[in-house]
Amino acid sequence: MIKTPGCWNCLGSVITLLMLLCCFTQAVGDETIEPAAEYSKGAKQCMTCHKEGKERQAHEIFMTPMGISNAPDSPFAEGAHDCETCHGPSKTHRKKQKDGSRLSPAVTFDAKTPAETQNEVCMACHNDEHTMHWPGSMHEQEEVACASCHKVHAPRDPVLDKLTQQEVCFSCHARIRSETFRNSSHPLRFGEMSCSDCHNPHNGNNDFLLISSTVNDTCYTCHAEKRGPFLWEHAPVTEDCTLCHNPHGSNHAALLKQRPPLLCQQCHSPGGHPTTAFTSEVAENSFQQRFLLARSCVNCHSQVHGSNHPSGVTITR
Repeated sequence: MIKTPGCWNCLGSVITLLMLLCCFTQAVGDETIEPAAEYSKGAKQCMTCHKEGKERQAHEIFMTPMGISNAPDSPFAEGAHDCETCHGPSKTHRKKQKDGSRLSPAVTFDAKTPAETQNEVCMACHNDEHTMHWPGSMHEQEEVACASCHKVHAPRDPVLDKLTQQEVCFSCHARIRSETFRNSSHPLRFGEMSCSDCHNPHNGNNDFLLISSTVNDTCYTCHAEKRGPFLWEHAPVTEDCTLCHNPHGSNHAALLKQRPPLLCQQCHSPGGHPTTAFTSEVAENSFQQRFLLARSCVNCHSQVHGSNHPSGVTITR
């Protein structure tokens, strides 16, 4: 029997197909190929269980910027997967099991899903100049999930309010909370400022998650008059404000770490001044110990942050 060229072409195609199947089998090996996860049919199906009045209501997402359907970067924009844009393919979540329970969504923003997995979902969209330094930050290293601080379904995220934001922060930073109740403190508990005025919780690029690269630059955002440069500078001032001040609160005036003259005497103990770490309670009525009364060293050295006066070498004017 004489085979025509068409038969040879057909036989070549079959051999090629068999070779491809063989290569595919070798590549897959003994691994089981799981079917692709399926999405449900949109937010309407989710709202049958998560609407207002239900135990796990989530309808308030539509009162937030994330719920604007005509916004191109919204989870509910055209071409997105609505709730499953964040929660992952969760068609199986809709079906009740034989015992009446339901399988969890692919991604849950609680302890069921690792913080890293949760944050990957958030960072897929929120990766701008405010959050770009999240990788490597202390919060990221401690596996803090975005949902631990942010309430996505709330009409207004509590961390955007100055009073409720500090409650979120203090849920972990209890020691800082106690310091804000000391005699001298920044006005956090009065709602006149918030933790994020000094700290960027997403920024691992700066020490202590500060909004600026140094402690002093952060302080200067409010205390610009202390910035300088001065003709006569006070060394610890230009180095680090926290050498003398406790920014979260102190029982001494002006957030000082220690009352003067004890604070000053940690560095200064010249012969013409009291060389013993006296306090005002034990000061006697003598000529030298007058420096311990009232404002102590600042009675004379009033320009303690720096002086531009030609005769201000000892920052007295």
